[in-house]
Amino acid sequence: MRAVVVRAPGGPEALELVELPIPATGPGQVRVRVEAAGVNPVDSVTRAGILVEAGLMTPREVTGIGWDVAGVVDEVGPGAAGFAPGDAVIGLRDRLDLPIGTYAEYVVLDAAALAPAPSGMPAVRAATLPLNGLTAVQALDLLDLPPGATLLVTGAAGAVGGFAVQLAVLRGLRVVALAGREDEPAVRGLGAEWFVPRGTADVAAAVRGLIPGGVDGVLDAALLGMPALGAVRNRGAFVTVSGGAPVGLRGVRVDTVWIAADGPALAGLAELAARGSLTLRVADTYPLERAADAHRRLDRGGLRGRLVLLP
Repeated sequence: MRAVVVRAPGGPEALELVELPIPATGPGQVRVRVEAAGVNPVDSVTRAGILVEAGLMTPREVTGIGWDVAGVVDEVGPGAAGFAPGDAVIGLRDRLDLPIGTYAEYVVLDAAALAPAPSGMPAVRAATLPLNGLTAVQALDLLDLPPGATLLVTGAAGAVGGFAVQLAVLRGLRVVALAGREDEPAVRGLGAEWFVPRGTADVAAAVRGLIPGGVDGVLDAALLGMPALGAVRNRGAFVTVSGGAPVGLRGVRVDTVWIAADGPALAGLAELAARGSLTLRVADTYPLERAADAHRRLDRGGLRGRLVLLP
């Protein structure tokens, strides 16, 4: 099969298309014939060797790339219940010890990392859901805000932020969206009640001008850190989607989402997407052999939706 790997960390040119043996399933695992693979910022970080430098991955001669997948079950290993060959699935490869990523024609994942694909949804759109949708769900779970509470979502027009706005509204939360001025109609369309433009000099003051005393929680998808923390009321909650969380001053509870594959939660997201309650956005598609071009576009930023590779 064909797969995209990295032998020496670097820029997009470090991505190589190689021929590898089709991987075999082990106990509790499922092999998926990949129809689409999402391209995410963590893929660039992996390609550049930053995860190795951070101690999150062990150095190896060949590193597979890619977390998101949509495809069809090809083989079911012993003890992998719930799936059969021919099933349309989506999944998340969150195990960094696996040698092959989702930028491939086949990938083997734990059955617990898979869920049925959204009914009637093309694979190219379904592949945008797992990593970013689960990140948003797990961030909201950590915030644990009751219906009627107020939430600031930074980066509300991005992949995680867009899902977070919609999922928060579905939970009965009232959302303040922070995004680019040009994104205001889009994020209000996702359900945001209030809007703060990106680049606002004093985010905390702007939010507190809308909600006296501050919001009950912040989901910091844009990694603003302390400027966003200032928008939270005393003893509120703050969750960031990456490392480097700010200090929880004023009794604010601070958490970081460390993404974990979760088949049942992913199945719930797929059902929401199938009903039209979640918007799956594709910015552009590339064939597998142009993975480097996809990374160049990703690294330029400014995307609204995900890039997707098609094997």
